[in-house]
Amino acid sequence: MIQTEELLSRLPKVDLHLHLDGSVKPETILELALQQGIELPVYDKVGLIPHMRVGEECGSLTEYLSKFDFTTRFLQSPEALERVAYEVVEQSAEHNCKYVEVRFAPQLHRKKGLTVEETMHHVVDGLKRGQRDFGIKAGVIAICMRNHSCDDNLEVIRAAAEFANKGVVAVDLAGDEATYPPEFFREVFAESRRLGIPVTIHAGEAAGANNVLEAVDQLGAVRIGHGVRLKENATILAMIKDRRIPLEMCPISNIQTKAVASWEAYPIREYLEQGLMITINTDNPSVSDTNITKEYRVLADRFGFTTPELIKLIMNGVEAAFMGEEDRVLLRREMEDELTSLGLHA
Repeated sequence: MIQTEELLSRLPKVDLHLHLDGSVKPETILELALQQGIELPVYDKVGLIPHMRVGEECGSLTEYLSKFDFTTRFLQSPEALERVAYEVVEQSAEHNCKYVEVRFAPQLHRKKGLTVEETMHHVVDGLKRGQRDFGIKAGVIAICMRNHSCDDNLEVIRAAAEFANKGVVAVDLAGDEATYPPEFFREVFAESRRLGIPVTIHAGEAAGANNVLEAVDQLGAVRIGHGVRLKENATILAMIKDRRIPLEMCPISNIQTKAVASWEAYPIREYLEQGLMITINTDNPSVSDTNITKEYRVLADRFGFTTPELIKLIMNGVEAAFMGEEDRVLLRREMEDELTSLGLHA
């Protein structure tokens, strides 16, 4: 029998909630800064880590999000966007991910004159190159930012529609949830509905279950980013369960952003046992010092998840992925074949 640590790394996986600008390697920042003539606070990999990563003392989602102000400065050129997108696929391959959805906010990458469409083009190109080299399927989720204007966000939605079936698989809403509740964005996501683009919304992370309800009923979300605080309203939780709306949970970052007070309060086993459709994801590997294997390790160590339970979570990710049914059948078969080779089954 394979040892547990080896098993965790060899399990085929998916990652549906993975931010581009939260996945940049320190050594890549060093090289991009030198190429672009951007001054750094320090010029060694280890010294850069505190500028890019949160520690245990992180106090809130707002503090967590501040780390992105540092990384996005270096992601303003076609070459940088392509490179980092490619490296996300490379890093995912190291943990036997078979499918990833990489999300990014196009409007945050335009300081050097790129259009929204150009940012999408270069991220898609980087992922496609990674797919060819590492054999991983990948899609892009285009993020609307909570602190951006309606016009800026509508521009993202419309550009995403142009890239539908060309690499972009969905749109999202992210940022400071506590300050900018989802009801502010009804007009923006009415456009996504009109254009037929799937929607996932960050909700129930820095605010309560009502935001999840609003995201689903008014913004058209068919998946929820995090949803940790869903348990605050039993009626809304039951609705999410009945509609089979997947939650993109990211255990390590959920603790860091104080979506819950502690591991003891983290409701993941409770949610699974109640029949919610839970998926496990990394959120921001560099900012959170995590990877997809580590996320599953936490579930095994802290919550006693068994191998069959971990496989259930992995296969939930396959069912929740933004892809056509034909592609899903192929991915499901690939995952099942690999599990069989490990002496396991879905």
